[in-house]
Amino acid sequence: QAQLVDSGGGLVQAGGSLRLSCAASGRTFSNHTMGWFRQAPGKEREFVAGINWNGETTAYGDSVKGRFTISKDNAKNTVYLQMNSLKPEDTAVYYCAISYLSVVYTEKGAYDYWGQGAQVTVSS
Repeated sequence: QAQLVDSGGGLVQAGGSLRLSCAASGRTFSNHTMGWFRQAPGKEREFVAGINWNGETTAYGDSVKGRFTISKDNAKNTVYLQMNSLKPEDTAVYYCAISYLSVVYTEKGAYDYWGQGAQVTVSS
């Protein structure tokens, strides 16, 4: 069983940047796909970004392409989400997740364990 702890959320003005971190423990981290999702009030949880086990394959939701970057440090069992050029519509709770599949999927059902979430608020 894996445990994931999200951190790095906060309040930022539009156009600013934040970096989220997700520390994993409990299982081997380096062999698995990691993802970030977000959920705004009244909306479905949506895919933001994903990265495969060796970091060579990444995927992004259309609304964040070119602004967000996902990366992972297997030695630290940590995955990151660098968020630049933030917009008010990026406001949401952000969740990291781990999948035991080798392919980066965008569906939340493909992910097995989830972090507790980190609030990101972007003011206009």
